[in-house]
Amino acid sequence: MKVFLTGANGFIGQRLAERLSAEGHNVKCLVRAPEKFNALSRLPGVTSCLGDLDEVNALAEGVSGCDTVFHLAAYAKPWSRDKRLPYRINVTGTENLLRAALQNGVKRFVFTSSAAVIGPSPGVDPIDESFPRSVPYYNDYEETKAEAEELVRSYNRDGLETVIVNPSRVYGPGPVNESNSLTKMIKLYSRGRWRILPGDGSCVGSYVLVDDVVSGIILAAKHGRPGERYALGGENLTFSQFFNTLAEVTGKRRLLIPFPVWLMVAIARVMEWQAALTGWPPLITSAWVKKYLNHWSLSSNKAMTELGYSIIPFREGAQITLDWLKKEGELK
Repeated sequence: MKVFLTGANGFIGQRLAERLSAEGHNVKCLVRAPEKFNALSRLPGVTSCLGDLDEVNALAEGVSGCDTVFHLAAYAKPWSRDKRLPYRINVTGTENLLRAALQNGVKRFVFTSSAAVIGPSPGVDPIDESFPRSVPYYNDYEETKAEAEELVRSYNRDGLETVIVNPSRVYGPGPVNESNSLTKMIKLYSRGRWRILPGDGSCVGSYVLVDDVVSGIILAAKHGRPGERYALGGENLTFSQFFNTLAEVTGKRRLLIPFPVWLMVAIARVMEWQAALTGWPPLITSAWVKKYLNHWSLSSNKAMTELGYSIIPFREGAQITLDWLKKEGELK
């Protein structure tokens, strides 16, 4: 494949660029800050295209000669001082790239959305891509990703082959930052610095290793049906099961303090109030607290059946992550 990739400096995007390079594909990456591209620039077949999702000329240059676009760049933070920023990046930026791809003869456009768009599950039983969402979106990220999905589907009807993938809660080797919050949580738990059990620990989430997501994205490019979307989930676990597995893998059982919903929401609202005064982003918002205290049980059967997608169990994935953290000097 000759690939144009956005979001290459992100958690999933960086891993995807590495995999595509290792498989012998030519990868052109949209880069805003060249100084952050040094490591990827040394990979075989990987080059850069300087620009942003606002710059239509840069996008046209980037997709020129490419047969496949992987669009991962997004504004995923829980809070933005500029309230227009999530829409500008996630919706307008996606449309700019779709238009450039259609006009320049790109064959396939793979859009990385989020399982959060599909919605919370009514209970612990998994839902899939066909589930009709019955609750409002919890934040700007979900809302703008949903709107971007509609744009992607509309361009498929206009003749550009598009496929959507919806990863769930992603963890694994990669930058230990807010974009990789689960790996940061695993690190903090291992070091004895994570003591919070959200709610009563009974809410279910789908936890997927980043390498599984990368495989799913590439499989979607090769085998996905145009106009379709595929949930890329992992193992469905309650918060209690998540931390119990970490206790078994690390050999360290930590005392966790249950944080009731009302207290977590109150703390988040204080942080939001401080953010409004200072401009410093809050660690969490009340909308995100409410989101994570629902069930998010997800089925990936469609991706498994149609794409050949597979899932590494969380126990094995957690061990892979801990081994990587130790190798990188993040754990002692």
